[in-house]
Amino acid sequence: MLKYYTKPCNFYFGQDSINKIKSKIAIPLNGNKLISFDEVEILSRKKTKKINIKDIKRLKGSIKKKLLLDLNKISNKKKFNKLNFSNPPILMGVLNLTPDSFSDGGKYVKKNSGLKHAKKLINDGCGILDIGGESTRPGSKCISSFKEWKRLYKTLLEVKKIKIFISLDTRKSLIMEKGIKNNIDLINDISGLEHDSNTINVLRKTSIPFVIHHSQGDPSTMQTKPKYKNTLLDIYDFFEKKIKYVRENGIKHNNIIIDPGIGFGKNLKHNITLLRNISIFHSLGFPVMLGTSRKRFIKELSGANDSKERLGGTISSSLLAIMQGVQILRVHDINEVNQSIKVFKSLKF
Repeated sequence: MLKYYTKPCNFYFGQDSINKIKSKIAIPLNGNKLISFDEVEILSRKKTKKINIKDIKRLKGSIKKKLLLDLNKISNKKKFNKLNFSNPPILMGVLNLTPDSFSDGGKYVKKNSGLKHAKKLINDGCGILDIGGESTRPGSKCISSFKEWKRLYKTLLEVKKIKIFISLDTRKSLIMEKGIKNNIDLINDISGLEHDSNTINVLRKTSIPFVIHHSQGDPSTMQTKPKYKNTLLDIYDFFEKKIKYVRENGIKHNNIIIDPGIGFGKNLKHNITLLRNISIFHSLGFPVMLGTSRKRFIKELSGANDSKERLGGTISSSLLAIMQGVQILRVHDINEVNQSIKVFKSLKF
């Protein structure tokens, strides 16, 4: 039986969106009247068809049933413990307490430098602070839990005194448990819950919110000729299977975030496909997070205009994500991206 997928498209913003929703010719995205859509793409592995929402009533059978179920997930307001998605995107600030992260390794490992940078990210407007003690850049090697926690705990103890939503970037259940005991708010596991078999038990016992992140392979080898039959739909199927897996393991809450993992087991073509079509993941029914900050695809696209910080490429890809309703952006340069969003919204919304 052919499987169908639903991707919202042809978005409207601001007052234009409000007017179209009022006239019942557009559907709000995640209950937010400031962004709506009036078309969907119905995808399968054989073909794609774009239709206006007014024509859905003409469809029949399983396609219509599937589409209506997906539209319900896409249009429903997202409820998440301690996070408010009424004015997206929320910016997740990156705090790497590592000597070898791909763009800022070693910058925040000296005494108090991590705390100082955390305060800057918060003052610049991040709503989530993502703290990590192990690099998962392409080619990186796994480190021991002891070493990872040693890098983390002093800064974490200080940061948790500040009123900020804290995400812990780790693949290891032991680090998760230690972080949860220290009142972190979210687990961000880039392995898609696959690195440590005990992770699912920790998530079930504690009911901690978490990110389901897509990554093909281990960081040490993930960029060695990654392959997909259909990039977009393979990754969508991955998320469906993971959601089923967590449900079967007793996790009933909806405090789950989806991240398609730009640059994690993907080449340039894969990344472009995801960025152009990221709105498809709204039909999973969970908030969508995107991390494009300073990543290699920016260099590959900009060529001679590449810069060390890749700020221009980060901003342009972030704005593209906003235009598809992405709720969380994981970035290094909070102040500059925040500025670009404010200007964009002032002009577009």
